[in-house]
Amino acid sequence: MGDLRVRHDSLREFVANVFTALAVPEAGEIADHLVLANLRGVDSHGVSRVGVYAERLEAGLVAKETRLKVLHETPVSALLDGGNGSGIVVAARAMEVAIRKAEESGMGAVSVRRSNHCGMLAYYTRRAAARGLISLATTSAPANMAPWGGAERFFGTNPLSYGVPTGEEYDIVFDMASSNVARGKIILAEKNGQRIPLGWALDPDGRETTDPEDALKGLVQPLGGPKGSGIAFLVEVLSSILSGANFGPHIPPLYDNPDEEQNVGHFFLALRPDLFQPRHEFLERMDRLIREIRAVRPVPGVEEVLLPGEPELRKEKERRENGIPLSREVFEEFTALASRYEIPDSLAARQE
Repeated sequence: MGDLRVRHDSLREFVANVFTALAVPEAGEIADHLVLANLRGVDSHGVSRVGVYAERLEAGLVAKETRLKVLHETPVSALLDGGNGSGIVVAARAMEVAIRKAEESGMGAVSVRRSNHCGMLAYYTRRAAARGLISLATTSAPANMAPWGGAERFFGTNPLSYGVPTGEEYDIVFDMASSNVARGKIILAEKNGQRIPLGWALDPDGRETTDPEDALKGLVQPLGGPKGSGIAFLVEVLSSILSGANFGPHIPPLYDNPDEEQNVGHFFLALRPDLFQPRHEFLERMDRLIREIRAVRPVPGVEEVLLPGEPELRKEKERRENGIPLSREVFEEFTALASRYEIPDSLAARQE
C-alpha cells in the first residue's frame, strides 16, 4: 500500500487529536474505530476517512454532539433517531442498546435513522461476540451499484457483518460488502494513484475498467451477480426501509457533498445462544465446528483452510507488531490536517 509505517498508538493519538480539535466529545472512540479498521487490514474504512469526516463536521453537515432519541421501544427492540451525529458513535450506541436488550430479554433488534457513515461493521459485531452474543449488523450507503441487470446506480455497497462467540477458539467476526469490493477501496486507490483490478467496477459507459477515477464515475458490480444484488436488497430493507432512513439513490453522497445531510440507516441484532441450548453446549459445538473446518484438506495451491475473519485477525497481529502502512498521499493529507487544526504531529515517530 505504501512505504511508510506508523505505530498504531501514534496513529490513534493523531486521529483523536483531529476530532478533539473539532470539539467532538467521542474523539477517542472514533479514533479507536478507524485505527482498528487499519489494524485489521480494512484500510478502505480506516484513517483514510478522517479527512472527509472532518470536512463534514466542520461544515455542520454532521452534528458534533451525538444525541440519540428513542422513537419507539419494546423489551426486545428499539427505533432510534441518530440526531445526524457521527455514524461511528451512533452505531456504537445502537449496538450497545441491542446488546443490553439481548442480555436482559434474550434478543435485541435496533433500527436507526438519521445517522452517517459508520465505518467498519465488524467493530460492532466484534463487541457483541465479546459479550457472548450472536449478532448481525447492516448499513445503507449512497447509491453506486446497479441492481443486477440494471445500468443505473441504485444500491449502495450495502455491507453486512456477523459475529459469533466461541469457547476456547477466537470469536468469529465476518464483514463483507454486497458488491465485489467496497467502494472505499476504489476511493483509496484513486487517492493513492493506484490502478484497480478488473472486475471491481464499470466505467460510465458500462465497460470494465482499471482506472479508479472512471470507476468512481461508473458502477461497482454486485458480488456474484444476482446473489449480491439480492443481499443488497435485504440490507436496504433492514437498514433503510425498516428505520425510515433514506434509501438507495435518495441517500446523498459522502464525498463532494457540501450541502446535504445523508440520513443513513443501520440495523443491529443481538441474541443469546442460550435461547436455544445451554450456553456451554453452544460454545463447545462452535469450537468443534471451527476445528473440523480447519482440518478440511485444502485444494492444491492453498496452504490451509481459513475461518471467516481469520485473515483480518492475522493482519491485526502483524500490524500491531510492525506498524500500520500508510501511503504517502494519506500521510500528506494528515500533515495538512495537523497544520489546519494546529495539533501535534504525533506521526513523526513513523517507521520508514
